[in-house]
Amino acid sequence: MAATDLRIGGLAPMSSCDWPGELVATVFCQGCSWDCPYCHNQSLRPAIDNSGNRIPWEDVLDFLEQRRGLLDGVVFSGGEPTLQAALPEAMQIVRDMGLKIGLHTAGMKPERFRPLLPLVTWVGFDIKAPFSKYDVITRIPNTAEKVKTSLGYLLESGVEYQIRTTVYPAILDDAALAEMKTDLAAFGISEYTLQTYREV
Repeated sequence: MAATDLRIGGLAPMSSCDWPGELVATVFCQGCSWDCPYCHNQSLRPAIDNSGNRIPWEDVLDFLEQRRGLLDGVVFSGGEPTLQAALPEAMQIVRDMGLKIGLHTAGMKPERFRPLLPLVTWVGFDIKAPFSKYDVITRIPNTAEKVKTSLGYLLESGVEYQIRTTVYPAILDDAALAEMKTDLAAFGISEYTLQTYREV
């Protein structure tokens, strides 16, 4: 699928927090198949945005051309970017412009995630909860196994990453966080970032 088919629900022209240590533009991809109760990007959940706010891919490229030499890279966020078949071509175009590629993902589509790893420099990987509570968080059955598969692919790839969790207190109490720590330790992960949940 062509990059022009990428469904884009937003563009942050400059960010220093979406990829720690890098100055980036962030492309917010439309669509997410999970239903996390604390999602702060609810407008990006529908696969198709009928509000008229969709940003054409050509506009993103024009913007990046104007920022050549000022930005370190581009982060593809969401929503869940890996749901879109147009993402690989979009990433390759940005790489060919000399920009580094970052990706925010929750790992829900391992078969889409794995082929992207040679294109990216860094991944922000969202771990939602201990694996036993994934269905409660996502409100979709059997999500944890896909996340485990994606996490394994990430660790095998050698790509730089940050594991992060938004602590939603209604579900993630101290016991759940301790269980999540054990889950991650089984993958050899001891460093991860806990983000404070904020009402929107």
